[in-house]
Amino acid sequence: MRYNKIRKMDISNGPGIRVSIFFQGCSFHCDGCFNEDTWDFCKGLEFTDETIEKVLDLCKEDYIVGLSMLGGEPMHPKNISGSTKLAKMFKERYPKKSLWSWTGFTYETIKDYEIFNYLDVLVDGQFKKDLFDPRLKYKGSSNQRVIDIKKSQKKGEIILYKDEEY
Repeated sequence: MRYNKIRKMDISNGPGIRVSIFFQGCSFHCDGCFNEDTWDFCKGLEFTDETIEKVLDLCKEDYIVGLSMLGGEPMHPKNISGSTKLAKMFKERYPKKSLWSWTGFTYETIKDYEIFNYLDVLVDGQFKKDLFDPRLKYKGSSNQRVIDIKKSQKKGEIILYKDEEY
């Protein structure tokens, strides 16, 4: 498994100042994707236990409110074990900080993945160029959903995220 980059102070992928990791590899290849350089599963850097420790160490600062996992595709079968391991370790170390992820899959198709034991918010659905709207918050196209995972699991239905809650 590989990753593309780590941003140690990101303000565009979730609320507040966050650490973001961009996983390498995506099979969706959405037209108009903002991150085409993450599509190839063979490019980028090796994702190791040292990578996880680096990400976790970057998250320790009080001004860091959470971790964001993007791509590429963190939920792809080639990436999900590493994404899940990072998510679990992050929540064990920082239970009060938020964990967000983006995926081209819909929540309904992957809702049984272990990673949902740790995620707070999921932005799901493939980017659709014809539905692009730059005014949208945390997503690129209007078909995508920003889902509050904990509330959705509790209610057994999709509950959309409201900004003031994290």
